[in-house]
Amino acid sequence: MRFDISARKFLPPCRYGAILALLLLNAAVSSAQPRTPGSTIFQESQQNQATSQEKPPQDKPTDTKKDSKPADPTTTKLRIRVTADGKPVGNASVYVRFPVAGGIFHKEKLSELNLKTNEDGSAKVPDIPRGKILIQVVAKGWKTYGKWYDIDSEAITVEIKLEAPAHWY
Repeated sequence: MRFDISARKFLPPCRYGAILALLLLNAAVSSAQPRTPGSTIFQESQQNQATSQEKPPQDKPTDTKKDSKPADPTTTKLRIRVTADGKPVGNASVYVRFPVAGGIFHKEKLSELNLKTNEDGSAKVPDIPRGKILIQVVAKGWKTYGKWYDIDSEAITVEIKLEAPAHWY
């Protein structure tokens, strides 16, 4: 009897890695928590008792001054005001992108905040790090706005004036 190797089907190497990882994970969990049939019910009842005896978390004191100075000297409070033809633009989407440390190989990556303007055309941004930031504004019926800003003070208000879109014939 002749055995033909080419007719056999093999799993791709990535599946072997996944199967091996699951086996190792299962072995690590099994060795870390030896169980007997009767001990499972006992452990669960102990966990339920421990959670019922825990105290509720303490409420953090609230800050009475909302527009106070930022807690960190390297951050800034940013307020964005969007107008068009001298009138505030409500419900406009505001995107704020700024670099944050970390990422792969400790390179800076861009973090993004998505906000909406209120009826008076303003959007209050949480504390962001100082430096170069990108502000983009998208509003229905107006030309999209985008510009890089250098922020170096503790509080700043950015005034953005939207323009009418180009006419298409």
